[in-house]
Amino acid sequence: MGMNAMLSIADLQKAAKRRLPAGIYGYVDGASEDHRTLRANRSAFERWAFTPHALVDVSRRSQSTGLFGKTWSMPIGIGPMGVCGVVAYDGDCALARAAASAGVPFVLSAASTTPMERVLRENPDAWYQAYLPANMAVIEPLLQRVRAAGVGVLVVTVDVPIASTRENELRNGFSIPLRWTPKLVVSGMLKPGWLLGTFARTLARQGIPHFENFTAERGGPIIVAQKGDHRAGRAAMSWKEIRAIRDSWKGKLVVKGILRAEDARTAESIGVDGVFVSNHGGRQLDGAVSTLAVLPEIAAATTRAAVIVDGGFRRGTDVIKAMALGADFVFAGRPFMYGLAAGGEAGARHALNLLKKEIDVDLALLGCPDLAEVDGRYLRDMRAAAASAGRQEQDNV
Repeated sequence: MGMNAMLSIADLQKAAKRRLPAGIYGYVDGASEDHRTLRANRSAFERWAFTPHALVDVSRRSQSTGLFGKTWSMPIGIGPMGVCGVVAYDGDCALARAAASAGVPFVLSAASTTPMERVLRENPDAWYQAYLPANMAVIEPLLQRVRAAGVGVLVVTVDVPIASTRENELRNGFSIPLRWTPKLVVSGMLKPGWLLGTFARTLARQGIPHFENFTAERGGPIIVAQKGDHRAGRAAMSWKEIRAIRDSWKGKLVVKGILRAEDARTAESIGVDGVFVSNHGGRQLDGAVSTLAVLPEIAAATTRAAVIVDGGFRRGTDVIKAMALGADFVFAGRPFMYGLAAGGEAGARHALNLLKKEIDVDLALLGCPDLAEVDGRYLRDMRAAAASAGRQEQDNV
């Protein structure tokens, strides 16, 4: 089935499931424990309904959005995702190129298997996302490497003090580092397109992938434990280290994994340039609040820092709702992993094009030709409306 037959992100998701081994698809699509946060991220959009304006001239429309001194073609970027190379050949660079061609930001994950220096050559505007320990002796050399690579935006993820329990991955025989469990081997053999196009091609051209970007030094192969333990010290990470990073890092600094307004205010007081409202796509604390639910209060709590959000975005209408609730920019992960699995770089570009087209159509139907003008006046809180109707019914009894 060609890309033109993929009419939505859901279609790309189905194609990804057909192509990927069960263990790898489960890693891409799944979350921690009972997947409650994963489901909450999606269901949160149902709370809000649009109230479109009629008879507005929407013959010319714009969704270009400014962030950190650049104007991007649309308000959604490709978020950080680990081990993209097991989803498609040269996955990190494929996503970086797709983002560059679409004119949107791309964030390289620390858990990537392509050296950041090579990714920055493919996309000089790429950001870098770090998992850091409470140890400036580790952090400083990494910052030096990131600076030398030409990264302009540093994203520090703070919601992974320890690894979560992802039972679906364990049941499918998937783990990081990768271990050749019987289930993983059998599921790979059942997907010859992936086996030849991704696995065999990677081994033939690049050898066994390594974790390249956790620290200033190259990590070990993805099939064995790391040199030392790159996760050591994360549980002790605090605002003290963020302050030290802010003092050392002169580029843009974003803190990712914020779900409380008070934490957003603390981040802003330290001088970060952006707060990233995120629950790690449901992959960390299961039962955490959806990002859309806390977005308005976090947006209200900040006066200077950009408010960025991810979590459950699948449609153009989702993006517009987030912007109306106070987001300055939106990122997504799984939609582009689905596209990457379905068709490599072309699949990732197709996912971006689908969302861009949806946003364009949705703006016209909303009666708002410029995305910059979208705000809460275009939304109705259906939960509040239902509660009000319930109280009115009780009063009439």
